[in-house]
Amino acid sequence: MKFTKSLLLGASLASLIASGALAEGDTIKVGVLHSLSGTMAISETTLKDTVLMLIDEQNKKGGVMGKQLEAVVVDPASDWPLFAEKARELITVNDVDVIFGCWTSVSRKSVLPVIEELNGLLFYPVQYEGEESSKNVFYTGAAPNQQAIPAVDYFLEELGVEKFALLGTDYVYPRTTNNILEAYLKGKGIAAEDIFVNYTPFGHSDWSKIVADVKALGADGKKVGVISTINGDANIGFYKELAAAGISADDIPVVAFSVGEEELSGLDTTNLVGHLAAWNYFQSAESPANEEFVAAWKATMGDNRVTNDPMEATYIGFNMWVNAVEAAGSTETDAVEAAMIGQEFPNLTGSMATMLPNHHLTKPVLIGEIQADGQFDIISQTDPVPGDAWTDFLPESAVLESDWKDLKCGMYNTETKTCVQLKSNY
Repeated sequence: MKFTKSLLLGASLASLIASGALAEGDTIKVGVLHSLSGTMAISETTLKDTVLMLIDEQNKKGGVMGKQLEAVVVDPASDWPLFAEKARELITVNDVDVIFGCWTSVSRKSVLPVIEELNGLLFYPVQYEGEESSKNVFYTGAAPNQQAIPAVDYFLEELGVEKFALLGTDYVYPRTTNNILEAYLKGKGIAAEDIFVNYTPFGHSDWSKIVADVKALGADGKKVGVISTINGDANIGFYKELAAAGISADDIPVVAFSVGEEELSGLDTTNLVGHLAAWNYFQSAESPANEEFVAAWKATMGDNRVTNDPMEATYIGFNMWVNAVEAAGSTETDAVEAAMIGQEFPNLTGSMATMLPNHHLTKPVLIGEIQADGQFDIISQTDPVPGDAWTDFLPESAVLESDWKDLKCGMYNTETKTCVQLKSNY
């Protein structure tokens, strides 16, 4: 009889814990929503590993509010609808308090309506096209004014580029970013016929014709530059074709927005030396905080593993979330969202990151040159730049403002003085 009662008591306790009724001694669950298979695994697996390392480190410090953090890892497998399904599962079945995840904008757009419907919380750690601001998302990667626009300025002012090839993977981030860049370039006096735009599917492998078209763009002797929003493992074929065509960085420089140390670690970089990337962090950044972070990463994952920009964005977002939860005394979404605004945390390049009312960070802009060892020589760095949710270079966006602190709106029209709903483009 006692045995039966013990079993019943154990079952009741398990039920209470699963329902969250037992606050004392319970863990705080952290969802990890990154592709571990498919075309984006080349980039996203590292971010899963980053979150797990950060959780382990935080637990060694005593956790959050005296509770241990528990990772719940799922694999949306580079399948955009599956991201939404897995996000719903994390919130409704696994009962996570926060999600760190997504890489591509199409995956984030897939998750967004789920997060908003269920009042979840997503930290998105990758550069993106802007034109969005959700109360339920913190965008810790770069907006266009913190990556794309400064990269174009570098091409125009430092390299004397006169013709632009905008090459991207065919989804929302490259298309929206290139719409912004086309408008910006035309405003700088670049003729429409001197801007070549091309999109390819995820995983695209045959780059011979596209590279030939880019090469032909400079037949009149004008300097050509490539702005690359190519994502995932398609980059491998693109850079191989550049080398096969005998195109060096001196001939046609490429600045990439989605190629960092992790992607280069799988490539022979001999023929890529001199090509560029625009990010807000590189492993080669010199600061005590970065030395400590890189050392911890290599001690955890092995000497051959590199760090990169989305890892730093994850690191900043995770630590701000920890501090916001402690400040709010709760993991409840609305309380944490309010406490997140104004959070400050040192970035890994030596300055301070601040979370703005538009849910974007202040971030320095870095231009890095690829070296033979797969690292980047930082050749340009700015002071922290405030992230802009809505670009100034598209007329319909220039009048919009995001402010979740005072205006309580992510899409406030400064001309009509009204808050409008986010466009349903997901």
